[in-house]
Amino acid sequence: MATIDGPVASAAPAAAADAIEPTRMQGAARAALDGRQRGLRAILPFLGPAFIASVAYIDPGNFATNISGGAQFGYRLLWVIVLANLMAMLLQALSAKLGIATGHSLPELCRRHFPRPVVYAMWIVAEVGAMATDLAEFLGATIGFNILLHIPLLPAALLTGLCTFAILAMQRFGFRPFEAVIGVLVGVIAASYLVETVLARPDWGQVAYHSVVPWLSGDSMLLVVGIVGATVMPHVIYLHSSLTQQRIVGRNPAESRRIFHFEIVDVVCAMGLAGLINLAMLFMAAKVFHDSGHQDVATIQQAFQTLTPLLGGASSVVFGVSLLASGLSSSAVGTLAGQIIMQGFVDFSIPVWLRRFLTMLPALIVVAVGLDPTHVLVVSQVVLSFVLPVPIVSLILLTRRADVMGQHLVNRGVTNTLATACAIVIVLLNVVLIYATFGGSIPGAGAS
Repeated sequence: MATIDGPVASAAPAAAADAIEPTRMQGAARAALDGRQRGLRAILPFLGPAFIASVAYIDPGNFATNISGGAQFGYRLLWVIVLANLMAMLLQALSAKLGIATGHSLPELCRRHFPRPVVYAMWIVAEVGAMATDLAEFLGATIGFNILLHIPLLPAALLTGLCTFAILAMQRFGFRPFEAVIGVLVGVIAASYLVETVLARPDWGQVAYHSVVPWLSGDSMLLVVGIVGATVMPHVIYLHSSLTQQRIVGRNPAESRRIFHFEIVDVVCAMGLAGLINLAMLFMAAKVFHDSGHQDVATIQQAFQTLTPLLGGASSVVFGVSLLASGLSSSAVGTLAGQIIMQGFVDFSIPVWLRRFLTMLPALIVVAVGLDPTHVLVVSQVVLSFVLPVPIVSLILLTRRADVMGQHLVNRGVTNTLATACAIVIVLLNVVLIYATFGGSIPGAGAS
């Protein structure tokens, strides 16, 4: 993957390698932009930012919502994942484009263009989303250590903290080692769910049908909103713009457009992989748990324990490894996203290790008081869905302005329409959730 430059890199100590790696990568990118490099080798220098962002789309919150959704409702909620992933592709592309066009991150531009009281309110909302994200990711890795190594939850939480500190500390040797670790962990998750799919042998007809045919019921709304919140992650909408803002700089508007076109390939590949993994999580749960009469599997620990008698010991170990890889990688990326949010909105930063320590505390409290970690994970994803409209609306407002984006990268009308539709869908889902929570019924819901 490509080396990332800019504000994220400044969040940790820089080494001499940081000065060498961007030069090498930018040289390869320049050859592609000048037409001296074609095909796959021309695309490679631009791959990277979306894969870092994609980690958030396969974090432990996805495990919790997808397993619960598949166990309770079978294949019926696959369409939610497809819809959420399409929205994620669009929004991540817009965030990448914002960084390319302006050389600034979304939080920095919000601080420049919005009134100060609005900026502070946006920062508080963004921090709430970041805390919900950190909680889910940290708890996921904790559960992974617990089910794999049979370590009690509290020591497992402390071990998770040490591992994420170690991953973040790798940045002092340059950003490439950090990217390499994240890339390997994403590969582990993808390989794990390929194995699970082979073992589970889902009904592909049901997978195809329910991936495109919507279905809703009042008691599914919490999970529908949770799946959206777990898939369209607010903190990486902020993060992605920082990953592209100074990474490869176009010398003219035409080059900036070409850079953006390369980044679209990055987004489609990374988000497509994340979407396939999410689909696999849900249809595996549908086949293994729902179809075998285990609809009551509602926690990650129950899923791990139930997999062994149904599919054999190897399946549960693979599941645990993928959960651990997901928690550790997304926790490290989430910490960096929190730095971008704070730096951009209020022009203030704290050491990454201090932020990691502070964001550990809610998870440690959850474990110490004995709350159900999986339920907390699902609720955290619902919180993320309620936070989502803020970065989405601000992203739309900025990318539609020619004075911000320039004529060469300002949104076209159809792009604004689709992005606005994403915001409307998310808001409507939240409204329906509140309505269903207070006893309202959804006309026609429940038909398969």
